[in-house]
Amino acid sequence: MNHKGRVTLVVGLVAVVLMAFRVSWNALSDVARAVGADSTAAFLYPIVVDGLMALALVATLVLTGNDRKFALRVLATYTIASLLLNYVHGLTPALHTTSIRWGRLTDWDPANWALVLLATSLPVGSIYFGSDLVAKVLHHNPESADSAEAASAQSVGQQADGQATRSRSDQAESAPATRPPRLATAAESTPAARRPSAGRVRATAKSSADRTPTRTDAEVLNEARLLTSSWSDDLLTAERLRSELRIGQRRARTLRDQLQAERTSQAAEPVAYDGFEAEPLDGLDETDSQRQRGRDTSPVGTA
Repeated sequence: MNHKGRVTLVVGLVAVVLMAFRVSWNALSDVARAVGADSTAAFLYPIVVDGLMALALVATLVLTGNDRKFALRVLATYTIASLLLNYVHGLTPALHTTSIRWGRLTDWDPANWALVLLATSLPVGSIYFGSDLVAKVLHHNPESADSAEAASAQSVGQQADGQATRSRSDQAESAPATRPPRLATAAESTPAARRPSAGRVRATAKSSADRTPTRTDAEVLNEARLLTSSWSDDLLTAERLRSELRIGQRRARTLRDQLQAERTSQAAEPVAYDGFEAEPLDGLDETDSQRQRGRDTSPVGTA
């Protein structure tokens, strides 16, 4: 809003306050005479109530923070008190005349006592609250208040920036790093440039090997047993095991020796039938040949 608009707004507010003050003047003066005030006190009584409201309104526009809240409470309290006294003045026609009984604002005694207490306590409250508001306005330093607000806003901004930075770092750690697509240059668009280099191929193979889960020796041995069950001894070589199982050369040699040892141990074990070990076939053949020779050399009996 420009300067002219602000001036117009302030002038309009002052005009409204003055007219409202004039309308409320008669009601507050009659209430003051009803509680025992003389003509001079009754003339000044509206200034005590509505004047403090105007002072609290100015203090609200000047002060900040907790002081501004205090000024708003004072303004609200005296506004409600003035409204209540104006309402009582409208309900009691006897207050509009000069021949009224002192200390009687209404016919019901409890309500009359409360209204008399309120009307007589407002001047004392105006002295206390008015002095406090003036002291707060005089001791108010706009620069310190602005610096405190700026410091608080800066601290809040720093906290927000820190939280945003931490959230970005957490997202960067949790999400894989992606790079924007890069346009190929003229040199890279040729067929020779599009061929992968040897270093890139080795790096890709190494990265794929790193992603391969590591197998234990027992797992590799079980896979080798299943793989070589149909192989002959000539095919059981370390090079073939290395290429088929994708393991290192040293590990393939160790695995080959272990499989050969297992095959040798299995071949040396005798075959058992129903709990009895079978004799070697060579010994059986030799016994049968001796028996046959004995039959051939024995004399043949005549009939």
